[in-house]
Amino acid sequence: MITEELQKLYQSYTGVPAENITELPYSGSNRRYFRLTGIQPLIGVYGASMDENEAFLYMAGHFRKCGLPVPEVRIVSEDKTYYLQEDLGDALLFHAIEKGRATSVFSEEEKELLRKTIRLLPAIQFAGADGFDFSRCYPQPEFNQRSILWDLNYFKYCFLKATGMEFQEDKLEDDFQKMSDVLLRSSSATFMYRDFQSRNVMIKDGKPWFIDFQGGRKGPFYYDIASFLWQAKAKYPDSLRKELLQEYMEALRKYQPIDESYFYSQLRHFVLFRTLQVLGAYGFRGYFEKKPHFIQSVPYAIENLRELLKEEYPEYPYPEVIGYVNNDDGTLTLKVQAVFPYRGVSKAYIHEVTVRDTKDGGIQYVGNRIIEPINNPEIRWHVPRLTRTEWEELYGDN
Repeated sequence: MITEELQKLYQSYTGVPAENITELPYSGSNRRYFRLTGIQPLIGVYGASMDENEAFLYMAGHFRKCGLPVPEVRIVSEDKTYYLQEDLGDALLFHAIEKGRATSVFSEEEKELLRKTIRLLPAIQFAGADGFDFSRCYPQPEFNQRSILWDLNYFKYCFLKATGMEFQEDKLEDDFQKMSDVLLRSSSATFMYRDFQSRNVMIKDGKPWFIDFQGGRKGPFYYDIASFLWQAKAKYPDSLRKELLQEYMEALRKYQPIDESYFYSQLRHFVLFRTLQVLGAYGFRGYFEKKPHFIQSVPYAIENLRELLKEEYPEYPYPEVIGYVNNDDGTLTLKVQAVFPYRGVSKAYIHEVTVRDTKDGGIQYVGNRIIEPINNPEIRWHVPRLTRTEWEELYGDN
C-alpha cells in the first residue's frame, strides 16, 4: 500500500515509474522512509500523523526560502500522508565521525565537519526564526513549562519507573518545578530544533544538511547546543566540546551579544535537562518498543549524567552529612546541612537527625531538631546573585 502510493507520486512528479523502491532503516520516529530510484533518485516519506507532516512541510518550505540547507520537498499527496523529497544520500554526520566516536580521538577531517555543522546552527535558530509562524509547530508551539514537565515526566515514567529505580516522588516533582523555573529564565524568539544531533545532520558534497526538524518550536538556543555536544553516543572529549562551543559562540555573535559566564552557567542546566529527556526517550524506545539501538545508548547517557553531577548544581541542593556522634543508648546523631527550597529563594540551615538500627536491618527515626541560630551561622534566607544579563533584564541600565 505505502509503496504503491509513493510510486503514484513518483510517476506524477517525474512522468515515469520508479525502477526500484527500497525501505530505509527505521529511525527513532514512527515515520517510514523509502528510496525511490529511476530517472531521478528521491526519498519517499510516509507519516501517519497529519499534524506532524504539516509541521515538517511548513518548516522545510520556510527554511528553503531562508536559504538554509534542508531537503526540498518535491511533491505531496492530497491527504498529506505521503510526500517525496530531495535525496541527500546516505552520509549521516554520525557515521562520518565514526572513527572519532570509537576512539575519542577525532581526525582533523572529522573536526572540520563538526565545526561546519556547529557554525550553521545559529543560522537555523535565528535566521530560520525570521518570519516563522510558530503556531504551525507540532505538538507545541513553544518551549514552556508544560513541555518541560512533559519531558521530565517522560524521564520519570519511562526511565526511572521502567528500570525499578527508587526515588522520592514528591521531592523529585519539587526539583522538576525548580528546573522548569531555571530553564525558563532563558526565553528567546528563536527556533529550537529540539533534536539537533549528529544522526539528524547529513553530509553532502562535504557540507552539512539538516533533517528531522519537525519537532522544533520557539525556544532558547541553549537546548540545541546541549543536545548536539552531549549526544550520548557521540563521545566528544571535553577539549573538543570546548573548541566547538567557542565556534558556536563566535557564530552566535553575528545575531546577538554573548555574556560568556552567563552562557556557560545556563548551558549546564540545559545539558542536565536534555540528558534526563533522552534517558526518558531511551527508556520508551528501548524498554517498551524494544529497539536495541536505544537500549545500547543508555550507558553512554548515564556516564554523561555522572560527569555532569561531579560539579554541584546549587539550584538543586540536597542534604549533606557533615558530622555524626555515636550515642551511649545505641542511637546515631547525624549533623546535616540542608536547604529548604521555595520558589527560587532558599533557606539554608544545619539540623541534627537521630536514628537507630532495627533488628530487621532497617533504620528507625528517633528525632530531628534545627540547631539554634546562635550555633548555626548558616541559617539565612538567600537569593542567588544576579548575573549582569539578568540585572540588565530586570533593571535596565540603572
